[in-house]
Amino acid sequence: MKEVSEKELFETLPVHKAVAALAVPTIISQIVSIIYNLADTFFIGQLGNPYMVAAATLVYPWFTLLTALGNLFGIGGSSLVSRLLGAKKENDIKYVSSFCFYGGIAVTFLFSLFSFLFQRPLLEFLGASEENMFYARSYLVWVVALGGIPTMLSMTLAHFLRGEGHAKLASMGMMLGGILNIVLDPVLIYGLHMGFSGASIATAFSNFVSMLFFLICFSKLKDRTKLSLALHNFKMQFAGQVFSVGIASALTSGLATLSNMTIIKLASGYGDISVAAYGIVKKIDMFPLGISMGLCQGFMPLVGYNYASKNYRRMREVSVFSWKTALLIALCFVGCFVGFAPWILQAFIRDRQTSLLGTAFLRVACLAVPVQSVNALIIYTLQAMGKGVQSAVLTLCRQGVLNIPLLILMNQIFGLYGMIWTQLVIEMIMIPATLGMYMATWKKLKGNKCVTE
Repeated sequence: MKEVSEKELFETLPVHKAVAALAVPTIISQIVSIIYNLADTFFIGQLGNPYMVAAATLVYPWFTLLTALGNLFGIGGSSLVSRLLGAKKENDIKYVSSFCFYGGIAVTFLFSLFSFLFQRPLLEFLGASEENMFYARSYLVWVVALGGIPTMLSMTLAHFLRGEGHAKLASMGMMLGGILNIVLDPVLIYGLHMGFSGASIATAFSNFVSMLFFLICFSKLKDRTKLSLALHNFKMQFAGQVFSVGIASALTSGLATLSNMTIIKLASGYGDISVAAYGIVKKIDMFPLGISMGLCQGFMPLVGYNYASKNYRRMREVSVFSWKTALLIALCFVGCFVGFAPWILQAFIRDRQTSLLGTAFLRVACLAVPVQSVNALIIYTLQAMGKGVQSAVLTLCRQGVLNIPLLILMNQIFGLYGMIWTQLVIEMIMIPATLGMYMATWKKLKGNKCVTE
């Protein structure tokens, strides 16, 4: 696609082209990120030690809390930036970006410091056993304690570039980190004989390089961006507007992580083989969900901009087109996973028992993906519109009120497999609520005389 102006992209470019311009680079970067997460699991699995896979699985939910912090400041801030652009209030953008940059650093530093100081009790809480404790501590120190700030900043800065329409730069930075990790994994694990530690070092270093790339991008954009990382622009005046949306997005990631911790903790009661099998399936299942998240991050600036400029009809067209696209992609993945589950699992782990259990898990878990994708995109649509309360309520119900109690209940009644079915049950319960919340919001907008044809 030829280069188009920011105004044309947000206001007049055909919806499918506008969504593609922002979402396709984002989806590609998401795919690369997922592949490098899969690469960690794949290369660790080739060592033939299920305790190593279990260790990475146990730490991974805690590591993904960095995503929640990135969303708190990144999506909360970038959503506001898009709305400020639509409302023609560009001068305020520098204060928003500076607040999110330095606020994110401060909060993530405290999170990483806590993780380092309380390693063992934290890992025991996450379900680590004596057999995998050594590996889990290594992974935690490298990817969270040392790699926390670079990981959070790379996500936050990518969101800001995307929110201003620089989707290609945002995607390039995320892809750079992903590709570098894929290359470094075998080099460090096998070439330099660093074993399990090589995978965690590769992840931390790759995210650091990605952060450097984004910082260089900001320094070179200069007059072509309203964003600013200057400390003198740090002000608290927009904190409320950032957090009103960012907290909802952080809740989505944070409560999903808490649910993941819960299922891993419960699965650890069935042994390390169950934890390893679930960990592999969770990484594979991220593929279609990651593409949906790429769509979310791509269409949010369009939704936010057109909502602020009161072009509600275009905003709705962008949303519905994205939902349909996500649903179609998810259904294709379901067919693939159901049909080829045994071969997919065997590629990731040589241990036969882990592979057989993971095959059964994958065929159940993937069934939730289509409905899960639509629910997520509707919630992100509300966030892009600045409807923080509505999206937070839906997120809290979906990931907190329903998920964790149902996980515990399904485990007590149906055992290990009951937990795997829980996500599908939750998404089917939530789909009427998310659609209903969106339709109620749309009806209010539709009644507004400012709706553009």
